[in-house]
Amino acid sequence: MNLRITVTTLLTGALWGLGVMASPALAETPDPHMLYNQHCSACHGVGRLGGIGPALLPENLSRLKPDAAQEVIRDGRPATQMPAFGALLDDDEVAALAEWIYEPPEEEPTWTDDDILASHVVDHPYGSLPDEPGFEVEDLKNLFIVVETGDHHVSLLDGDTFERIERFPSRYALHGGPKYTPDGRYVYFGSRDGWITKYDIYNLEVTAEVRAGINMRNIAVSADGRYVMAANYLPHTLVLFDARNLELIATLPVEAENGETSRVSAVYTAPPRNSFVAALKDIPEIWEVRWPEQRAEGDEPLVGDFALHRMAAPDYMDDFFFDQSYRYLVGASRGDGGGGVVFDMDAEEKVADLPLEGMPHLGAGTTWELDGRRVMAIPHIDKGLVSVFDMSDWSLITHIETDGPGFFMRSHENSPYVWVDVFFGPNHDRIHVIDKQTLEIAETLIPEPGKTAAHVEFDRDGETLLLSIWDDDGALLRIDAETLEELDRMPMKKPSGKYNVWNKTQYEEGTSH
Repeated sequence: MNLRITVTTLLTGALWGLGVMASPALAETPDPHMLYNQHCSACHGVGRLGGIGPALLPENLSRLKPDAAQEVIRDGRPATQMPAFGALLDDDEVAALAEWIYEPPEEEPTWTDDDILASHVVDHPYGSLPDEPGFEVEDLKNLFIVVETGDHHVSLLDGDTFERIERFPSRYALHGGPKYTPDGRYVYFGSRDGWITKYDIYNLEVTAEVRAGINMRNIAVSADGRYVMAANYLPHTLVLFDARNLELIATLPVEAENGETSRVSAVYTAPPRNSFVAALKDIPEIWEVRWPEQRAEGDEPLVGDFALHRMAAPDYMDDFFFDQSYRYLVGASRGDGGGGVVFDMDAEEKVADLPLEGMPHLGAGTTWELDGRRVMAIPHIDKGLVSVFDMSDWSLITHIETDGPGFFMRSHENSPYVWVDVFFGPNHDRIHVIDKQTLEIAETLIPEPGKTAAHVEFDRDGETLLLSIWDDDGALLRIDAETLEELDRMPMKKPSGKYNVWNKTQYEEGTSH
C-alpha cells in the first residue's frame, strides 16, 4: 500500500489544517484572514487554493455546511488528524473562521500549466509493477470499488465473496464516480478540489497523482484507456492527460467564439465516436474533443492531431444522457427547469423536446427493453417522479410517482427490476423497486429506518446487489436481486458510490446502461 497518499490525505475533514492553530490574537474582533495566513496556509495553500489540505473555497465546500464547519473546528473529526479546538478558540473566533472560508476570494484564483506540472507525482511509472494481481479472486471483473465519504476512504471488495481486499485513504470529496481502464486493472479517482489519482488494483498501489484544477467536476477515461480528461468549474478549462503516468498533454480554455468563458459541468467518453463530449454550464454549446481519425473540416486544432468540434445547442445544457449508439444526447439545464431536449450529434440538431420539468437527474438514467422497444427512465431531484420515455420516438410513456425526489437509479440486464432511491425529503430511508415490464413499484424497502438508503450497484451477473446506508454510522448491504432479501452487511462510514468493474467497463463502452 502506498504511504504517500496516506500522509497527504490525512486531511480527511475539509478543515483539518485549521487544527494546527494555536490560540488566536487577543483582538476583540477576530481577523480570519490573519489567522488563516498565520496558521492554515501551510496546509491549505496561499489564497486557500489547497496543498496537502483541500482548497477552502466556496465551490469546494459545497458538501460541508457552515454550521458543520464550526463543529469541525470546535470538536474535531474522529479518525482523522483534525483535533478538537473548542478549548483553545472561543466561539467568535470559530465562527469568524468558518464564515470567512465561505466568502469568495477578492481575486479569482488561477491554476496554470505550471501549477499542474508542479503538482504531478509519479510513484510507480507505467510498466514498473507486476502484471499479475497480488491477490486471488474468482473473477477480476467482479470487483467493486466503494467510496466511503464519511472518513474519505475507498474499499476494494470481492463481488463473489463480499470480502474486503483492501481499504485505503482517498482525496477529499471524491466526485463523479471513479473510472476504470478497459481491462479493469487501473481506476482513476477525481476529487472536488481537482486531484486525479491513478490506482493499480492488481498491486494495490497509487501509481500517480496530479491536480488538474481548483474545483473539478469529474473525469473521463477514453475507451482505449490512453487518455484522461478533467472537467473544471474553476478555472474554466478541460485538461487532457496521458493516462499512463498522468502527464499533462494540454489545457483547453473553455471559451465561446465571442470570448465568453464557461464552467464545465461534466465530460464524458463517447466510445463509438472515439471522442470526449463536454457539457458546458454557461455557453449554449456542446463540445466534442475528437481523436485524429475523427477530425472533420472546420474542426479547431487543439494539440497534436486532436481537434475541437463545436455544436450549437438549442439551450444551455449541463446534464447529459446518451443513447447506446452515442448519436443521441438527452440534455437539460439544472438551473432553468425548462425541460429536456434530444439532440442528434450527427445531424447537429434538436430532434425532440421532453417533458422534464424541474431538475431531472439525467446522469442517473437507465434503459431496458419493454415490449420490443428500448425505453429510458430518469429520476427527478426536486419531485417524486420517475419519467419513462420510448427511445424510438422519444414519446412519454408514463410518470411513475415515488415517495419523494430521487437521485440514483440503477438496473441490470438480467434483473426484472430497476431501483430508485428517495434521496431527498422525509422519506429518504426508502428505496423503490420498480417492475420493468409493468412500470409499477413492486416493493418499497426500508433497510434502516431513519437512515438514507441510496445508490444500488449490481454484481457482474445481476444476481446480487450492493446498497448503501448513507450515514456516518452506516453500512453496505448485500441483497439478493431476485428475492430482495438482505444477505449480509458491512459497517462503513457513509458509503456512497459503488462501482462494479464489469458493469462500469461495459457502460463506458456503450454496451450497457
